[in-house]
Amino acid sequence: MTQERTLSIIKPDATARNFVGKILAHFENAGLSIVAAKMVTLTPEQAGEFYAQHKERPFFGELVDYMVSGRVLISILEGNDAINLNRTLMGATDPKKADPGTIRNLYAESIAANAVHGSDSPEAAAREIKLFFPELK
Repeated sequence: MTQERTLSIIKPDATARNFVGKILAHFENAGLSIVAAKMVTLTPEQAGEFYAQHKERPFFGELVDYMVSGRVLISILEGNDAINLNRTLMGATDPKKADPGTIRNLYAESIAANAVHGSDSPEAAAREIKLFFPELK
């Protein structure tokens, strides 16, 4: 296993319901370290750039609106096989299909309001980290 970094976002539905600490505990209890974090409200431009790969899809506008609807906690997680580990911890996008005990099973409201985001590849992680933490090398 390789030491790597991934981007995590605790989304507006989860921050509004005060699940930030509980979700962060999942990462730490699994051996991931939080190496950077910030609580922000995304601008439409930031959310649009973050989800640029979905720009042509019919749900793009709703996704951007959702991501700017409240505060999010953006963090960099680091650890062995961090990308895959984080995605396992999150569970399936649909909380009804997420394994018991996963973050989405425990804290997500719906497919749209699914509590968390995690990078899906090393390339995505690099792009997303650079987008939100340009000061880090």
